[in-house]
Amino acid sequence: MDRNAKVAVTLGDPAGVGPEVIVKALAALPSEERRDFVIVGNVEALERADRVCGTGLKFAPADAAGHDWIAVDEVALGAALPEIGKVSPVAGDASVRYITRAVDLALSGEADVIVTAPINKEAMNLAGHHHDGHTGLLAHLTGSKSSFMLLASERLNTIHVSTHISLKGAIERAKTERVLATIEAGHRHFLRLGKKARIAVAGLNPHCGENGLFGTEDMEFLAPAVEQAQAKGIDVVGPISADTVFARAYNGAFDLVIAQYHDQGHIPIKLVAFETAVNVSLGLPIDRVSVDHGTAFDIAGTGKANHVNMLSAIAYARLMARSPRRDAIELGGSV
Repeated sequence: MDRNAKVAVTLGDPAGVGPEVIVKALAALPSEERRDFVIVGNVEALERADRVCGTGLKFAPADAAGHDWIAVDEVALGAALPEIGKVSPVAGDASVRYITRAVDLALSGEADVIVTAPINKEAMNLAGHHHDGHTGLLAHLTGSKSSFMLLASERLNTIHVSTHISLKGAIERAKTERVLATIEAGHRHFLRLGKKARIAVAGLNPHCGENGLFGTEDMEFLAPAVEQAQAKGIDVVGPISADTVFARAYNGAFDLVIAQYHDQGHIPIKLVAFETAVNVSLGLPIDRVSVDHGTAFDIAGTGKANHVNMLSAIAYARLMARSPRRDAIELGGSV
């Protein structure tokens, strides 16, 4: 990554493990690389995590940080630092404020990419922020019509047609237009990273509906999306039965699988890459990568939280920072 590139890391829910995995991850990096980061959150919360984890880092507001200090873009809480391990509207509101500030930094060019620590959807909604999580909130903050969730790991990548909606809603959303848009978003992302992806579309129904015996959505909506994407020069096949396509992708047949709903894509990724898979938001005017785990209130404050996933998110963010955005990439283009 360019040494001048700036990664903005949001604190996540301050009552969860976000502050702990951040300080552990930063402590694991060479000291000179820490100057590429600004933490969007609160010095007090980071110092509390530092005491728990024993990382020995020093934090200061961005305009006052010394040579060996971690820069913090301080966001006012408006209340006392929330208790660790508890769902609270104060923590939920703080997590949204962190994200909002980070988006401002990215849109203004002060940050090249955002890395987000986990938030708690219940706490966020208790605070009056009624979004489905990071994905919906980021789309709202950037004025985007929609966004797409990509789960990325070394051997398996999935992008989702729908995420945090009911299974009934997910079935209703799996229409040709949305499936095609998801294929295109994944294709463009891989082109940006220097690869023309081999894409497979997972079926919605068992055995892709078995020619209408178990449902007609696969042949009515998914197959036409695949045909339209192929006509645009995209290397995509399907629909392929979901009970085999992820294993085929993991074994090297495909670079990306289009999952029709949340659990269809999340379960295989979390089975094979629980600690290293990261969440990437596509379709936004900014770049954002996140850890793929929750706030873990049950172990928050103990120092036991594993920071490997945060390191993976940071590494992927750096990869994106090295690959300039090309929003006008031709769909059938070469790398």
